[in-house]
Order: sequence, then C-alpha cells, then structure tokens
Amino acid sequence: MDMVLQALTNLDIKKEMNNVKYFEVNDPYYAMIKAENEKNAMDVYHRLVADADDGMDLKEIERDKALIKYSQAMGEDKTLINPGEIYKEFNDDVQDILLIDGSLI
Repeated sequence: MDMVLQALTNLDIKKEMNNVKYFEVNDPYYAMIKAENEKNAMDVYHRLVADADDGMDLKEIERDKALIKYSQAMGEDKTLINPGEIYKEFNDDVQDILLIDGSLI
C-alpha cells in the first residue's frame, strides 16, 4: 500500500484538473464516476451501470478521496491497479466509470 501511494506521489498525481469531478452512487449498484458535472455523471451511470432512477443516491466526493479509493481497488485480475494506470485515468478528460460493483462484472 505504501509503495502505491509513494509511486502516485512521484507521478505528481495530485495535480488539479479543470472541470473534472468525482461522484459515487451506492444504490442500486455501486459506482465511482469521473464527470464534468452531476448531470453527466448520471448519464454515464445510466449508460454503463444501470437504468434505474429509483433510490439512486449520487453524491460528489473529493478528488483525494476518489484517488485513495481507486488506488486501493483491485483490478479484474485481483491485483492492485498499477500507478501508471491510476495516473492516466485521473489525468485524462474522459468521463467514465472508475469503479463499479463487482457483481456487475
């Protein structure tokens, strides 16, 4: 864990980006989304995760919190996501799902 955080620090990943925000949805399925605004985050969720609006709880989270959660997540191969991929995901402007409920994979 300490190696991942050290590598992220070395990559200067904490650099702020313009117009990128991070959102979490816990119900009906968990997802962490990178998007420009709440409306776009909802659109990404509906397109890539679930169509349901009932009980959907979308909330914005701080970039550092999103970074910590993403850096601690396991990839599809059950290993930590490598720091280079974390750097790429957090520094591009693509609105996308960063994390998703494992039951949907």
